[in-house]
Amino acid sequence: MTDAPADANTRRAVKPVICYPVETLPKPDMALLDLARSGMSKTGEVIAAPREAAVFHVPAGHFFRISSVEGSQVGDLNLWNANDLAERFYSGKTRALHGTHITRGDRMWSSFPGLRPMATLTHDTLGWYGIDEFGGSVHDVIGTRCDPYTHNLLSGGQYHHCCHSNLTRALANHLDVPLAEAEQHVHDVLNVFMCTGFTRDTGQYFMKASPVRPGDYLEFFAEIDLIGALSACPGGDCSAEHSSDSTICYPLLIETFAPKPGALRDWQSPVQNGYDRSHGA
Repeated sequence: MTDAPADANTRRAVKPVICYPVETLPKPDMALLDLARSGMSKTGEVIAAPREAAVFHVPAGHFFRISSVEGSQVGDLNLWNANDLAERFYSGKTRALHGTHITRGDRMWSSFPGLRPMATLTHDTLGWYGIDEFGGSVHDVIGTRCDPYTHNLLSGGQYHHCCHSNLTRALANHLDVPLAEAEQHVHDVLNVFMCTGFTRDTGQYFMKASPVRPGDYLEFFAEIDLIGALSACPGGDCSAEHSSDSTICYPLLIETFAPKPGALRDWQSPVQNGYDRSHGA
């Protein structure tokens, strides 16, 4: 550890600059989406059982909703372009554009070279939570997902119900492919309902008991044809640990909805990013 220089306080006092000013970022038409959801009709549902994952499909222009139905439970969400699994949710870029946690009006952005909205958050019953005194907030794009590799590194053992494992098994079953092939598509997640932040003293990633309760839900508008996978995390509400068979866990409900007839008559799915890769990338 080196001694602080004479101008240490001056260096620390430099004001931050936002890396990605978003004034020019295309914004969703929330009034149009509110109209479309005002007369939407349910088309299906699946259950992500405790310590397992479920896969679902959502056509472009439809909605999907993730709900707490029995008890406080967090979930790990993956999204893919249904027609090209190489285009998938990009949590890091979503974090850079919207912040560490997302809510109504924010979007889930896709990986390069697409970099387009995959889903827009249309309703969040936990939007009231904001940022608490510890710096915690809900629905994070910070964490990667609990996984058996890190679990083995830190604790030893072969735990097969980490969210990474759950998502891998569910996708493999859906695609009818070997686990190793499905695993390469599993990616960093949106931590649905999870309350997280960074400690002020050490900068460590923390979790705390989720404020979600039965009846709470997070709803999305599918901007492109989507395949989604949701894992009901083995940590339950993540108040203590997130790779365990001893924690109380609950199922999560995923419902899909068709929009109000005619409401999206003039709406178009976003095209892929217009950057010309032939000139550099």
